[in-house]
Amino acid sequence: MPSGKKTDPASEFPKHDLPGDPSCPVCEGVGFLRQDLPVGHPEFGKLHICVCRRGELDRRVHQRLFALSRLDELQHLNFDNFRPRGRVGLRPALADSLEQAYNQAQMFARSHKGWLLLYGGYGSGKTHLAAAIANLSVDLGIPTLFITVPDLLDTLRFSYDDPNATFEQRFEEIRNAPLLVMDDFGTQNATEWAQEKLFQILNFRYINKLPLVVTTNLLLEEMEPRIRSRLDDPELVTRVNIKAQDYRRPENDRLGHSVLSSSMDFLHKLTFSAFDFREKENLNADHVDSVKRAFDEARDFAEEPDGWLVLTGPYGCGKTHLAAAIANFRADQGYMPMFVVVPDLMDHLRATFGPRSSVSMDRLFEEVKRARLLILDDLGTQNMTPWAREKLYQLFNYRYNAELPTVITTPELKDEMDSRLLSRMRDTRLSVVCAITASSYRGTRKKRKKRKR
Repeated sequence: MPSGKKTDPASEFPKHDLPGDPSCPVCEGVGFLRQDLPVGHPEFGKLHICVCRRGELDRRVHQRLFALSRLDELQHLNFDNFRPRGRVGLRPALADSLEQAYNQAQMFARSHKGWLLLYGGYGSGKTHLAAAIANLSVDLGIPTLFITVPDLLDTLRFSYDDPNATFEQRFEEIRNAPLLVMDDFGTQNATEWAQEKLFQILNFRYINKLPLVVTTNLLLEEMEPRIRSRLDDPELVTRVNIKAQDYRRPENDRLGHSVLSSSMDFLHKLTFSAFDFREKENLNADHVDSVKRAFDEARDFAEEPDGWLVLTGPYGCGKTHLAAAIANFRADQGYMPMFVVVPDLMDHLRATFGPRSSVSMDRLFEEVKRARLLILDDLGTQNMTPWAREKLYQLFNYRYNAELPTVITTPELKDEMDSRLLSRMRDTRLSVVCAITASSYRGTRKKRKKRKR
């Protein structure tokens, strides 16, 4: 234990609202002390908090971080009520990624070593696992700050006018938290000020090897380069990609990714192996070849999604089957795509304006816009409102400039279609247009089961 010298607290030590123990033989009630060290020692002359004051100080830090975290609202999110394999019927590859995240989160919650980066789509269970880590850590007596990144930045902004704490105090409190959990990283407004503050927090914890949990729906390459370099350090950071994007059951979330992709539950039988090349129909050779070419292009795209694939042809010719086959193939590989029917997408975006909507239009649109693989089925813009045309253009333009893998099905590329969309789909540098010229598939009539009398 360091030794201390009796000193007049009014003249030498800073004022504070937490005095030491008057009976303490070390600091004699001052609460601070200086170590008895020779001149030239790095710690010479520096103030240290006396052990008699440390316990109460730690308790106050714990309470203050807990209040900032609002963990009382998230106490129901723990490891006991997390389903490690997700909902019933989840594809094995997706369930495996969820179970891996669950195991890594439990290991981190008990060791608090290094950093844990959980990334994946909305509703994949990232926040549940992050809150479970925070709640268990609090139960273990570890001062923990759990905060969404937008709230963190707001806390810093408001501290400029906070009479109870200066900006410097609040900033130090956040970056020095014994355990920091940053939820929804990447959803904040990326102003220069925000980016700089986030980098300073991460860099401080990186240098000092302080434990950190980050959840995000962004890919590393979408992040600011300095932040990306810290999160990409394999010696410090454990990265877990949660590929399951429907941890919450669809019926519990009327809007959002789970609803937009819920059509995949009805299209799971539309695979490449189940595709009918229609060779038994009375089609001419050119029509049969167009079907085979579309199949080959779709299969190649599924194995290595790159650029855009536009499938055109009359209704019922097999476009949706091939688009769904791409989605099912990627899902079986553990990379859940987003499959949406364009008219349904517009309806969901409009519905977010309703008073009962639990999802903002911006959040839903961002999710669709940034999807790693987006499949837009049944594109037709002729009867769209100006608002719908504009949103669709924004979606196309973003994915075009970012060169994000996209599959589009549409009856045909007509000149009366929105010219801004048309020009992007016809750009041969990025897009492959594959026309199925065969007529609508009729198939064979399904026999009805005779009713027993």
